[in-house]
Amino acid sequence: MMRPLWVPTEQDVADARVTDFARFVAERTGVRADGYHALWRWSIEDLAGFWHALWDYFQLGEIGGEVLARAEMPGARWFPGTRLNYVDHVVRRIQPDRPAIRAVGEDGPIREISWAELIDHTAALARTLRTLGVRPGDRVAGYLPNIAEAVVAFLATASLGAVWSACGQDYSPKAALDRLGQLEPTVLITADGYRFGGRAHDKRDDIAAMRAGLDSLRGTVVVPRLGLGVPGTMSWDDAIRAGTGPPDAMITTEPVDFDHPLWIVFSSGTTGLPKGIVHGHGGVLLEHLKAVALHFDIGSEDTFFWYTSPSWMMWNFQVAGLLAGATIITYEGSPTAPAPDALWRIAADVGATVLGASPGYVLACGKAGSVPRAEHDLSALRTVGITGSALPASSALWLSENVGEHVQVSSISGGTDVVSAFAGGVRTVPVWPGELSAPYLGVALDAYDPAGRPVRGEVGELVITAPMPSMPVGFWRDEDGKRYHEAYFDMFPGVWRHGDWITVTDRHSVIVHGRSDSTLNRHGIRMGSADIYQSVERLTEIAEALVIGVEQPDGGYWMPLFVVPAPGAELTGELISRIAATIRTEVSPRHVPDEIIQAPGIPHTRTGKKLEVPIKKLLQGADPDHVVDRSAVDHPDLLDWYRTIRPSRGS
Repeated sequence: MMRPLWVPTEQDVADARVTDFARFVAERTGVRADGYHALWRWSIEDLAGFWHALWDYFQLGEIGGEVLARAEMPGARWFPGTRLNYVDHVVRRIQPDRPAIRAVGEDGPIREISWAELIDHTAALARTLRTLGVRPGDRVAGYLPNIAEAVVAFLATASLGAVWSACGQDYSPKAALDRLGQLEPTVLITADGYRFGGRAHDKRDDIAAMRAGLDSLRGTVVVPRLGLGVPGTMSWDDAIRAGTGPPDAMITTEPVDFDHPLWIVFSSGTTGLPKGIVHGHGGVLLEHLKAVALHFDIGSEDTFFWYTSPSWMMWNFQVAGLLAGATIITYEGSPTAPAPDALWRIAADVGATVLGASPGYVLACGKAGSVPRAEHDLSALRTVGITGSALPASSALWLSENVGEHVQVSSISGGTDVVSAFAGGVRTVPVWPGELSAPYLGVALDAYDPAGRPVRGEVGELVITAPMPSMPVGFWRDEDGKRYHEAYFDMFPGVWRHGDWITVTDRHSVIVHGRSDSTLNRHGIRMGSADIYQSVERLTEIAEALVIGVEQPDGGYWMPLFVVPAPGAELTGELISRIAATIRTEVSPRHVPDEIIQAPGIPHTRTGKKLEVPIKKLLQGADPDHVVDRSAVDHPDLLDWYRTIRPSRGS
């Protein structure tokens, strides 16, 4: 019988902020939850009561009326009449004795930004934005690496009631314009370049292309990362040149409605223009305080480091550490430079208490023979967060053995859609290998069969049956809400269908099997691709794999597995046999691939997701230009290779 990977101690439970919140709820409402699951059950059965209690627990101020005026989805109405500004709740968490941000690069010393400096620079940049004509509702675009200035730019924008949207500088100008160009931004904030993998990347030509493609711009502000001049722009130093003073007197914010747009984040954009997903000030504030403070147990003594990029919602999520008074880490660089254990080294250098990474990074560290607990001082580390795809049980075990048995592994799953998690860790619940510990508070998570009936202990569609405040205000340029409805509510009316296969276990944990729109359906038996990846990618000879189930015109079904051998390895007949045997014994005899094919690489979205559905369409003969936006792909040249592949056998 499988045993828990990590079990909270009595002290862990007593000290957890979620335990303190449960006490607060009991004193306030008389609801006494016996353990986390009972608290979660109350949080989804009394939505208004839960979110009202959360609002008061974090002392967010006056409520201007009802908490939940309309509970139906889509179109739920949260806190109508309540006005606020996200930035006010960053300012009120100032910690004068700790840095707000520690900025890390591949080279050079760690730079500390105090809370006073953060607020001072935010206020000064906000004044500059006003002089450039930025008003509430206007958009400010970021084309930036993951640097401290990006955080300042976001906060300055939000303080004005303007709307922030950004992508990383690894995006080409076309890919960036496909996103940011939709928004007609008033100001562009960018950097002359960035450093990654030991190289400096000059972005001056790309900035020129961006400026030429954005007719709406009234100004461009450039952070000098490489010391290169960009003619016709304003330097960052000029934009933040202002006198210093008491932090609480330095910034003036614009009160806005609860659902006033805070930022616009973009879908992966693999087909057509990427969807701009709009989130509101109040929904993000509440959701992120809940997730960061109650689930990750982050407070003012913590250092929060998630490896991310401004292109990915986890950047927005990490900024929320400031709402809890924590120090956050920005890192401009590669997770594997100069060595595979780079993130562990940085975590040790900054004294990270919470570190976030991807399953792929953990797997790569294991294959490289890293032993972080022996090579770095990780004594401050309490939690390792994992997201981006499902974390295999073997990788969770590797973390326990090589990082520390005392370290909680908090695998989370959610999405850009709600800019948070649906399920993950909590400090009072055990961690089971290969599982997400529990649904998050306030998330009415369930698994449905195709008829819309809840299922337990078997694979079903991940659904959310009650609204969350951080569900999108809407999609950009979707005035009638049609695209928003089609994205989530077509399959089960009134219920959010997210597009993932999950199993809800009898202990209320969640197992994620992969995207339901790329399900493998062999001989009538459904399976998520993640189950196969977890087995195959553990083999030391395999760097990465991609499995596709292809319905054929004659009614046949072809299931190839594409593999990229690790450096120095070859796809021999013996390795092919071993891969097949691994899938047969660890996954399912019915899901042994028809063919195992060596590939030159696996294409991903810019946020690291494998292109399963577009590759499936290519294998069915579709034109690459009609199934995927090449600018949204990390290695678009690979698409032409996959287009040439045709089955030699099938089933």
